[in-house]
Amino acid sequence: MKRLLGVILLVVTLYGVLLSSNPGARSAGNLRNLANESGFYGVLTLGVAVLIISGGIDLSIGSVVALGAVGFCVLMTEGVPPYAAVLLVVLGGAIIGLFYGLLVTRLRLQPFLITLCGLFIFRGLARMLSKRDIGKTEVLYGTGTMPGHPDFESAWNNLVYWLIGQDAEGHSIFPAQFVILILLALVLGLLMHGTVYGRYLYAIGHNESAARYAGIRTDRYKVLAYVICSSLAGLGGVLYTLDNPSVSPSNAALGYELYAITGAVLGGCSLRGGEGLIIGALLGTTVLPVLRNLIVFLRVPSEVEFAAIGLALLMGTIADEFFRRRSGSRK
Repeated sequence: MKRLLGVILLVVTLYGVLLSSNPGARSAGNLRNLANESGFYGVLTLGVAVLIISGGIDLSIGSVVALGAVGFCVLMTEGVPPYAAVLLVVLGGAIIGLFYGLLVTRLRLQPFLITLCGLFIFRGLARMLSKRDIGKTEVLYGTGTMPGHPDFESAWNNLVYWLIGQDAEGHSIFPAQFVILILLALVLGLLMHGTVYGRYLYAIGHNESAARYAGIRTDRYKVLAYVICSSLAGLGGVLYTLDNPSVSPSNAALGYELYAITGAVLGGCSLRGGEGLIIGALLGTTVLPVLRNLIVFLRVPSEVEFAAIGLALLMGTIADEFFRRRSGSRK
């Protein structure tokens, strides 16, 4: 609870500094953009949070997002119905998570190593899938027509405008990605804190051997955690496509695993597993977008952004160790 209160205090302080830094920071447009940015990173962070709680780690989030973004672009330019394209990309992410989970549970490979390999593999697959940058305009308006599907364009437009929160004229209406984040947080919060399956994931992350002796099918639930994480990364690829002017296979979502892991750690997820709350991850994911926004309005050199990310992760790690030691000393 103390860690959660600390995250709330940190978020409130950062927002206060941001809103007082510049009148432009208080504009409706900037707040809407900030909410959308938090929503996008939050989708990735929630998946990573579930995985970290179960004792796993994924260093390939950015590459999976890039592969999902490129795959979504290719599907749309080939005339695949929009809702089917979204489902296919999310399913592709789930298959990647299943692949990771089986390597970890069946071959007993280290998650750090296999996801590090995945970082390179899936970035390479993204580059192989598309040898050029695909523009957002091509995806939005260059999808062509599908024989026998007269409502294709209408369905596509409705999907796009809802996912990006804009009307047909391109005016922002509401922070759609933040709404998606809240809906996902409610679902995962119910899973992790309201069902026996969530308790299993906490038990596995806290002590996998004890959980196995208690009769929990640890391998099955570890695979589930990887599937959830990679599925949300696939969804992140769709959101990335709709929120960026172009998708470059070589640098799309580069380093985004850092944002996701940092948000989860700042939200109270212990890198040792077994600890963390979905509400904490939800709060933690807002820290870095606010810091980035603050850097812009204070006109601080953009190079400071990565230093801020590293410092935030270091602070979260120190806090994690501090609270663990205090908890251990009381016992």
